[in-house]
Amino acid sequence: MSSTDYRVNRQIRIPEVRLIDQNGGQVGILPTAEAQRMADQAGLDLVEVSPTARPPVCRILDFGKFKYAQRKKEKGSHAKASGLKELRVRPAIDEHDLSYRLDQGRKFLKEGHKVQVVCIFRGRQMAHPEHGYQVMQKVAETLGDISKVEMMPKLMGKRMTMLLAAK
Repeated sequence: MSSTDYRVNRQIRIPEVRLIDQNGGQVGILPTAEAQRMADQAGLDLVEVSPTARPPVCRILDFGKFKYAQRKKEKGSHAKASGLKELRVRPAIDEHDLSYRLDQGRKFLKEGHKVQVVCIFRGRQMAHPEHGYQVMQKVAETLGDISKVEMMPKLMGKRMTMLLAAK
């Protein structure tokens, strides 16, 4: 149910509702006019949160804050739905830089994300793709205790990609 689907205040035209007050406590089944009066006294809105229940469930709350929280929840779920994190490495990466990225990759895998390792080549590095394969092999070996290679390293243009998934 999106934030535009809720009936608020005077839009609720059913004779009686099950009311939940602003503190989350069950008030019980009341006439809608009485529930609306209680919401007005509290300076808040009467929002129908479960229209399919009999009688419908209404809450006393700040509808603006409620809509904001719903949008934040929806946005958050989209971001986590992909579950794919990216580690960028270079064919001539320093040992310390690689270890830092491997720590990040380990953290992502422990959180349950898939990790796409991307090795980016520049200029003359393209003449020696084996250096990129060596870096990818090192990443796969180091993270091998908690992950498995889902897609072997593939060179596409100037990018070599490999996909790791948590075991």
